Amino acid sequence: MIAPFIHNSFSGRVVFGAGSLESLPDELARMGAKRAIVLSTPEQHATAQRVMLALGDRGAAVFDQAVMHVPMEVALAAREFAKLHEADACVAVGGGSTIGLGKAIALSSELPIIAVPTTFAGSEMTAIWGITEAGVKTTGRDLRVLPKTVIYDAHMVRSLPASVAATSGLNAIAHCVEALYAIDRNPILTMVSEEGIRAFARALPGLVTGHATDEQWGEAQYGAWLAGTALNGVSMAIHHKLCHTLGGTFNLPHADTHTVVLPYATAYNREAAPEAMARIRAALGPWDDGDAASSLLALSKALGVPTNLKDIGMPFDGIELAAELAVKNPYYNPRPVERGAIIDLLTRAYHGERP
Repeated sequence: MIAPFIHNSFSGRVVFGAGSLESLPDELARMGAKRAIVLSTPEQHATAQRVMLALGDRGAAVFDQAVMHVPMEVALAAREFAKLHEADACVAVGGGSTIGLGKAIALSSELPIIAVPTTFAGSEMTAIWGITEAGVKTTGRDLRVLPKTVIYDAHMVRSLPASVAATSGLNAIAHCVEALYAIDRNPILTMVSEEGIRAFARALPGLVTGHATDEQWGEAQYGAWLAGTALNGVSMAIHHKLCHTLGGTFNLPHADTHTVVLPYATAYNREAAPEAMARIRAALGPWDDGDAASSLLALSKALGVPTNLKDIGMPFDGIELAAELAVKNPYYNPRPVERGAIIDLLTRAYHGERP
């Protein structure tokens, strides 16, 4: 028997395939835009310039100051930059940091966004925004920030370092995992989430070898699309609450934090969400060792990514503060969010113990 559910679909237009960046000018023309600014991180300035060339006369200027967690001061500077250049659209080229900056601009101006993801964060498929001010990251949902078009071009991710590809993919898997036990889950997004985990479980081991094909990169982008769709359709739980808290408070690297916390947050809900645990194991395929949390940790270890908070800059004396912040205004979670249990979770994650 299928339980009653509500499913809202908010996705924008998706252009998928190797070489699809060539369609960028046409996509801007479709939305009636004539002057687009290009957003990137400082590290991806050259990529942003490449996109400017693809835009031709529709390219206005590059703003290359996107950073993790979208600090308010950067958001304000980007908004002024868009006004200065009389932009009527943003092209966000990068991962969650850059796409998040585009959302911060759209939140106050309704400037349409075209996202060209260069990681697998999935932010490009969501109406979720986040801005950090005074060490506190605030998030919300608003349809104004949902990109109008997303261009998935395998050529745009092939230069990703193996470590970044792996942590970005595990970050996306986290969206799928939490969608499987979300309070507002539904059969459509359950299928989407399982397939997202399955796609990444197939693709990620090949990406870290340094010899991946366009097909393998494309499969990871397919997983990112599914993960972002899942993230956009349901509420997140303890994993995302902890990662937002750790990232905003201690400025930890976003994807690395998701990667480390994922097995421990999954273990936290082990007894409270047995059906979700079974689906995670099934989707992980060859990585299934009989337990969802330890299977996720096994995949992380095989990919050679960080597996403890200590190695990504978390101070041990920050654990109690993080737990205190996490239990304030907690997200829904299948298991009650309790301070002592969260301290235990974070302590295990700090040392990289078995979840």
